[in-house]
Amino acid sequence: MIVSTTALRATLALALELPDDRALAIALATTHSPARLPSSGSNDTPPDPELDAEGTRLRALVELARDGDAEAFGQLYDHYVSGVFRFIYYRVGSRPLAEDLTSETFVRGLRAIQRFTWQGKDFGAWLTTIARNLIADHFKSSRSRLEIVSDDVPEGRTTASSPEDDVLALISNEMLFDAVNSLPPEQRDCVLMRFIQGMSIAETAAALQRSEGAIKQLQLRAVRSLAKRVPSDLR
Repeated sequence: MIVSTTALRATLALALELPDDRALAIALATTHSPARLPSSGSNDTPPDPELDAEGTRLRALVELARDGDAEAFGQLYDHYVSGVFRFIYYRVGSRPLAEDLTSETFVRGLRAIQRFTWQGKDFGAWLTTIARNLIADHFKSSRSRLEIVSDDVPEGRTTASSPEDDVLALISNEMLFDAVNSLPPEQRDCVLMRFIQGMSIAETAAALQRSEGAIKQLQLRAVRSLAKRVPSDLR
């Protein structure tokens, strides 16, 4: 599985280009809203018949899985595994460990699925909560040094025509990893859910047990904090 940082890098570039908080908040809630199924009541994007159909399919799969249908749970695994992996990988920095914790997330999800309810949380947010708990347990019991596996992102200086080009080309994975993990825990997880995992504002709100308005403010503060960590020669 590949961890893409493109959305997060583009978000940082946007923060550099939009010094006005109101303009950035609007952009974060629209331009960079993941093209994912919005949860019930989400105001991220206008209703989309195809997304509504996908939501109906996922809810049906969850109900089947709660009744013990292993194939239905397998389809849920296929749908959510990449997002869960991306979230975990960016927290632990090790691909083998992220794969292990992702597997354990779904094992625990399978064991507990009969206790899942739709009240206030969708299935993806519920899985992310399990993943967050596993990560917390890991760091309580381990002092292993974090390592980030580099992907194919240019790290050398290149000629760029805009702040976005600079950010995309010059911020190393290690720098980005360290910056995200230096944020306060709730801001960090908000950024990872929104721009690494690809969750909607509503899904992130459900996972963090906050209102959608609070998530919009939280992501704004987090992105501004990250932008301040960009080397001064890129601003």
